[in-house]
Amino acid sequence: MTTWPASRYSGRKIPIFGPFSGTALNDIFSRIDHSRTADEVVGQIESLILEGVLRTGDRLPGERELSRQFEVSRPILRDALKVLETRGLLVTRHGGGTHVADVIGQVFSRPVMELIPRHRKATSDYLEYRREIEGVAAEYAARRATADDLALLDRIMARMDEAHRTGDFEAETEIDVEFHNAVGECAHNIILLHTLRSCYRLLSEGVFQNRLLVFALPGAREALLVQHHAIHAAVKAGDPEAARRAAMDHITYVERSMAEAERTGDWQRVSRLRLRQRAGTAEPARRNRRNG
Repeated sequence: MTTWPASRYSGRKIPIFGPFSGTALNDIFSRIDHSRTADEVVGQIESLILEGVLRTGDRLPGERELSRQFEVSRPILRDALKVLETRGLLVTRHGGGTHVADVIGQVFSRPVMELIPRHRKATSDYLEYRREIEGVAAEYAARRATADDLALLDRIMARMDEAHRTGDFEAETEIDVEFHNAVGECAHNIILLHTLRSCYRLLSEGVFQNRLLVFALPGAREALLVQHHAIHAAVKAGDPEAARRAAMDHITYVERSMAEAERTGDWQRVSRLRLRQRAGTAEPARRNRRNG
């Protein structure tokens, strides 16, 4: 989902209760068949990270609770967590527990990321890439989304509607990314999921700040909400073709609106400079007329 800035999820604890039913569950960790090694624990946590169940910044339950859920001894659990730390998948914060490390890969190096916003073609190419890959993600989501996936999408859309209704611009932009992340999760394709998350990392790190100008265009917030609802409805209906089309149409709209927002900004900048220039030259002209 999203992803939205990783810092939003820093310290998010894994719930002991199911997110939808409110009843006690074994949560996301399964009992480990008894063995003398920590390999099974390592493998299960690795899979949860790879599948996107555990996300960057998620805090694991405490050692006692985790060993209870896995049904392994605490020494075996410690060995497993140490292996995962060594592999760069977990980090331990002094007094703050064990968290999932920042495992979202950087698509570009920092110098290239700083170049992108200064070159219009890079932004255009980014959106072209997103249009295709998000179309595929939405199509797969319509084919593969489970009941729990759809319940999560429903909750995200409800929050988006509320943010729109109350005019909470910051929340609306964050939920926008979260929604696209969630659609990527519904596709149930590991490579697609992490590719999308890497793409959204560019948004969370402010590489495409001009996208925020889109929200200021007349009618844009309403149009974007309608488009998100169209993607959501197609995924829920299990209509792959409609989902793909809705996702691609959405990015096409964003691309067109970003270009319009930039032109509008240029118009305003030129008009402001023109006004300043003419106000500056008017006063000397008046003085010359008086002196003449």
